Amino acid sequence: MSELVDSLIGMDQFAIGVDLGGTNLRAAAVSASGEMIEKVAASTDLTQGPERVVDDICACIASVRDRQRGRRLAGVGIGVPGFIRIAEGFIVGSHNLPPLNNYPIRDAIEKRLGTPVVLENDANAAAMGEKWMGAGRDVDDLVLLTLGTGIGGGIISHGRVLHGFVGMAGELGHLTVVPNGNPCGCGNVGCLEKHASATAIESMANLMALGDHLSAKDVYDLAVSGEERAVRIFESMGQALGIAIAMLVNVFNYPLYLMSGGALAAWDFFYPALEKEVRWRSFSYRNTHTRIAKAELGSEAGLYGAAYLPLQAQKAQDS
Repeated sequence: MSELVDSLIGMDQFAIGVDLGGTNLRAAAVSASGEMIEKVAASTDLTQGPERVVDDICACIASVRDRQRGRRLAGVGIGVPGFIRIAEGFIVGSHNLPPLNNYPIRDAIEKRLGTPVVLENDANAAAMGEKWMGAGRDVDDLVLLTLGTGIGGGIISHGRVLHGFVGMAGELGHLTVVPNGNPCGCGNVGCLEKHASATAIESMANLMALGDHLSAKDVYDLAVSGEERAVRIFESMGQALGIAIAMLVNVFNYPLYLMSGGALAAWDFFYPALEKEVRWRSFSYRNTHTRIAKAELGSEAGLYGAAYLPLQAQKAQDS
């Protein structure tokens, strides 16, 4: 895939990927062949309104762009948490970036920088990064689950992000895995992220009186030490993930399902229960070479994927 992109848009071109969070901002220059040339980090100041955030983003992008002498910028991709309206370039539902909700951030940055900008959900960008340069580079179809404070997801179909009709596809953390389970901020009950995220692990530890104010890492350390109740928490997490992945296998019949995030440290505790559930609930999983695996790029996946999006857009324009 990277060789094809290079042949179409030139080895001297690069793109900038941006990972925008509620407190941190990162930008990276990435070549058309997938080499991360340079990376910078800054902070995100949400207290001064959306214009200040745009100032910070543009300054970060410009600092990277201006040092790439002799290379041509194909565009900028920006991964953000929350629901995206792709056509309009708006964020419409982000708990992490409330000042940017319904603000035309894509157009504001394009106007300021004079370069094409692609706005994308951060989990979708991470899924694209894994497809381009990570664990999914040998397939064109995959699903990524991001396991963190909540649970996000990205779906890659025929080498492109699956968006749905407005851009909100892939909200895998809100699949129902327990019909009358824990209430979720989305308005549903029993969502995957209320039963398998870091927050869910902490809530279960609290209910089981394992200790005061334990983090998910604390619960993991207890499991490593042999605390059986902590081990059961991760088994419960694995069961919830397995139910969700079995649904995804049955719906998509894709070859690869990836997981990323800090919770991967507990893989040996939750994966056996996960795989058992998928094997039980999915005929196609039992009878094909479907893989469930760890993502490879860690926190860099979103930067790679965001950078690839304008390269992919230019390729589509040129073809």
